[in-house]
Amino acid sequence: MPASEARPDGAVTTEQAAEVTLPREELDRIWSPEYLERLARTYWRFLSRASFGLLRVLYTETSREIVLLTRPLVLLRFHKPEYDYDAAGGTVTWPIDRGMLVAPGGRGKGFLRISVRRRPADDVEGRSEITAQVTAEVASFYPTLGGWRWFARLGRHVYRITQLRIHVIVTNAFLRSLARLDLAPSKVGALLGEGVAVAEEDSAAAVGEARPGG
Repeated sequence: MPASEARPDGAVTTEQAAEVTLPREELDRIWSPEYLERLARTYWRFLSRASFGLLRVLYTETSREIVLLTRPLVLLRFHKPEYDYDAAGGTVTWPIDRGMLVAPGGRGKGFLRISVRRRPADDVEGRSEITAQVTAEVASFYPTLGGWRWFARLGRHVYRITQLRIHVIVTNAFLRSLARLDLAPSKVGALLGEGVAVAEEDSAAAVGEARPGG
């Protein structure tokens, strides 16, 4: 079950997790910054496919935008991703900027993050299979549907039964899909070494993704 909380100021945090168990040699093969980069790309590809192409991801040098078909319908705008990687796991974080789904007071606050960690109890010499935990988290998100003033209580309820429910369903489906290891290839493959923050793929992108204005 997803964990979620809502603060009195309207900020919402949700977290969902799934475990993927693989042969050690298979997990070791993909345990690299390159595959963290590919995981990030796979998330956006899945979002586009799950929406039957209605949602697209537009890339700039400094942002990622989720749009409804095309501009100017920018639902969510993120700053470019930040990566962190070590031997035990890695994270990719997209800081939230703004968008139609973000309340004015929530601009520049919160983030979307995908994390992957090896389960320490499994990662011992001689064990043939290892379990990795994948977590998808949205933290300190201020939804427009959350409302404000007298509408706040009703707005939070509307958000929970609409936007939040859709987010949970899509994220759960994405996490389950990772068992197939169908990770979208990176066009750049630029993640080399620890803690390098770079673009996860070429702006030309792939299915459901496009460069703004072209």
